[in-house]
Amino acid sequence: MRFNVFKNTVLLFVMVLNSCAYKTKNNITETTVILAKAEITTDNSIDKSIIVGANQTKAYLPLLKDKRVGVVANQTSVVFKNETYTHLVDSLLDLNVTVKKVFAPEHGFRGQADAGEVVKDGIDTKTGLTIVSLYGKNKKPSVAQLKDIDIIIFDIQDVGARFYTYISSLHYVMEACAEQNKTLIVLDRPNPNGHYIDGPILEKEHTSFVGMHPIPVVHGLTIGEYAQMINGEHWLKNKVICKLEVITIKNYNRQMTYDLPIKPSPNLPNAQAINLYPSLCFFEGTNVSAGRGTDLQFQVYGSPFLPQTSYSFTPKSNAGAKYPKHENKICHGYNLSGNKPLSKLNLSYLINAYNSTNDKSSFFIKNGFFTKLAGTKKLQEQIEAGWSEDKIKATWTSGLNDFMIKRKPYLLYN
Repeated sequence: MRFNVFKNTVLLFVMVLNSCAYKTKNNITETTVILAKAEITTDNSIDKSIIVGANQTKAYLPLLKDKRVGVVANQTSVVFKNETYTHLVDSLLDLNVTVKKVFAPEHGFRGQADAGEVVKDGIDTKTGLTIVSLYGKNKKPSVAQLKDIDIIIFDIQDVGARFYTYISSLHYVMEACAEQNKTLIVLDRPNPNGHYIDGPILEKEHTSFVGMHPIPVVHGLTIGEYAQMINGEHWLKNKVICKLEVITIKNYNRQMTYDLPIKPSPNLPNAQAINLYPSLCFFEGTNVSAGRGTDLQFQVYGSPFLPQTSYSFTPKSNAGAKYPKHENKICHGYNLSGNKPLSKLNLSYLINAYNSTNDKSSFFIKNGFFTKLAGTKKLQEQIEAGWSEDKIKATWTSGLNDFMIKRKPYLLYN
């Protein structure tokens, strides 16, 4: 496990109790926020290790006493122990918590399935627990699936992009909990792209599983903050409110660098891929490959339809991409793996690829997936019309300003 921390500006102001809770009002709803014990200091030179919500067992174990527990988890749902870690489910069982079943998001409980691949129900061979898929036809826990559950824990590492589907799974779990009078505990984790906000705001008519709420592509929220916003903005069906408990992160602010110790999905293998993902994921709605089927997923882009450059790659079927775009074909393009980290959405890759392609009519995939990713038809129209990156981004300013005001009541960290 490796945490790199810089710009350790203002640490959280917290109430110092072993597991103290207080109420924060978000519009007309209330969320219980559990704050871990931390020292208050003004010494910005002190580096402290980030402590994720899952590690703060004293804060959430009392909530699980005599409860039948469901866990929404994947391979990132771990409790760190020095240089090793234990899966949250194993940790809970060792602590004699009554875990009844596990709910798995996109990529599955162990994080091995391809993007978009249907995840099937099953049994975890290690624990014998039932695994219920929340990806495919069943995205929302049913009444039958929650019948023997009193409380649900949601603990999944997110990467802060609207089209990364773990926040869509969060929405449906919250909705099911609200409708069935179950409590949801979110064990918060840092957002590795939490240091900026950028992109077009999703328009309601383009709502899908890769974009469910009117937020920008890069929203700058942790999963706990996002859950609060879902509640506070009444985004659940029929405006129901989920009973929500958030276990906050200790010693964290959103300007810190956080290198994920476990890759959050098969095609985000390192910090560079995670940083580039919000910018390069737009290529998923085009005929350009973003590196699936290589060892540099979301760190390169290219296509057989682009002019030859000094860099090329050939996608091959692999564990993270069984049927990659342009499989076994030479793709001409660019390697961004050595570039400096981004603090904004970069549209130049997309614009340059469109302008360089030899058949612009086939650049955008006809199924409308690009519009779902962008959350608006305008971005494709602007690129086709020859707009510059600066001109396109200027159209986002008003929406981004409104979003920053709207999200403010839900922030838990500086």
